[in-house]
Amino acid sequence: MFLRNDLGLTGGGGATALTFGRAGMVAAPANDWSGRLRAWLATVDLVPDLGAQIGSRQWFRGAATCAALCSFTIALSPGLQPRLIAQIPSGITTTDHDELASQSIAPLAFGATTGRRMGATNAVAVLADTPERPIIELSATMGTGDALRRALVRTGVGAAEAERAADLVAGTVALDTIRPGTRLDVTLGRRALKTVPRPLEKLAFRARFDLALELVRADAGLALRRIPIAIDNTPLRIRGRVGSSLYRSARAAGAPARAVEAFIKSISAKVPMARLGANDEFDLIVEQARAATGEVQLGNLVYAAIDQGGRDVRLVRWEQAGKTMWYDPSGTGERKGTMQMPVAARISSGFGWRRHPVLGFRRLHKGLDFAAPYGSPIRAASDGTVAYAGRNGGYGNFVKLNHGAGLATGYGHMSRIAVRPGTRVTRGDIIGYVGSTGLSTGPHLHYELWRNGAPINPQSVSFSTVERLTGQDLSAFRSKVASLMAVPIGVSPKANSESLRPQ
Repeated sequence: MFLRNDLGLTGGGGATALTFGRAGMVAAPANDWSGRLRAWLATVDLVPDLGAQIGSRQWFRGAATCAALCSFTIALSPGLQPRLIAQIPSGITTTDHDELASQSIAPLAFGATTGRRMGATNAVAVLADTPERPIIELSATMGTGDALRRALVRTGVGAAEAERAADLVAGTVALDTIRPGTRLDVTLGRRALKTVPRPLEKLAFRARFDLALELVRADAGLALRRIPIAIDNTPLRIRGRVGSSLYRSARAAGAPARAVEAFIKSISAKVPMARLGANDEFDLIVEQARAATGEVQLGNLVYAAIDQGGRDVRLVRWEQAGKTMWYDPSGTGERKGTMQMPVAARISSGFGWRRHPVLGFRRLHKGLDFAAPYGSPIRAASDGTVAYAGRNGGYGNFVKLNHGAGLATGYGHMSRIAVRPGTRVTRGDIIGYVGSTGLSTGPHLHYELWRNGAPINPQSVSFSTVERLTGQDLSAFRSKVASLMAVPIGVSPKANSESLRPQ
């Protein structure tokens, strides 16, 4: 054993001190050959560093060892161009091939029968004829751009009978209104011969959200049966705190993503999102249709409100003449803001007196010039009606829009006009493209703004348009507001409101 002291390891029990390394080893007895071999190996380096002591005996011994190892490796190598001889199995007979194919895995496209049957053996008796199932129940799915007749033919219905079934359905609902993804449950009956299609015994599917159709074979042929589905059209109302994020709070409360996006868009026109506090309350109502069978359809956002304690904003959706507007509960809608610039480009010439670049004398420049590239789209600065569209002297191709309240805008030097007189346009619609027609030295847009027929600087105008409902529209709007305010929060009681029914 060994004991540790301050100077290192010493032999325990009076043993001679030992040092570890190649220089110090225990003297081996004269007849101990293994001890002498270990002592010799301790003094000889069989793998010396060939990068040091080049030319010495130790270096030549290492080089000889390396050469011997390399020669031994080359002697054992198969050569630079080895040839692997493989044995090709003999062909498989037809019977063995069928047995192998039935028990192996292969793509169905290659005719595999994996998992369907086992290979025939001598114990199998081949039947000359097999009896058919009396009825077959199948299902098909309407694809995008698919037709009911084609879907029935794919399930095995004869072309004539599929056409007859489609005609019966068309007498109740338009075939193009059957949505893609509609499931068709088809039952085929017994046929007299195997060479003819099976007769259609029954067809059932959901034609609309509120209507299911069923075709059943009777003595006189196929008969159509309508199965109405009760629909509860009570809207879905959700109220909650804004918290750290209006979007996340509304989504967590159960509002659909599309409704939350519409809510933020409508409210942000009245209240900047940065001014909303965590304790402010939101209130939204979404169109909802709940079928008696359990399905639910959510439609558009119809009511949006923010309560900030001392100040609240309430907006109600109203559609008129194909246009969607947002009004407060009194039937008043207001939109504020500056006119949109008609083209995305820098202003090269402002409003005021200047020397005309073509005529050469000083005159009033009645609008703004935009240095836009040729062909850039020109957009309507605000909602309006096209009062003129055509050639107009020095203006070249020219469009004039009337916006109401005495305001009108003009757009000159167009390369091409994209609207016609009398057309109704909304803010941002493309009305033409930048060009250099008329008195022009290069492609640009000349933009003018008139108030009561007098030209004014477009950069100095801020306007407010107010729209109010009157007459029967106002009465219908107030009735809608009353029905919306009666909707409970978070529940859908039995009610009937056809005006809110999703289309």
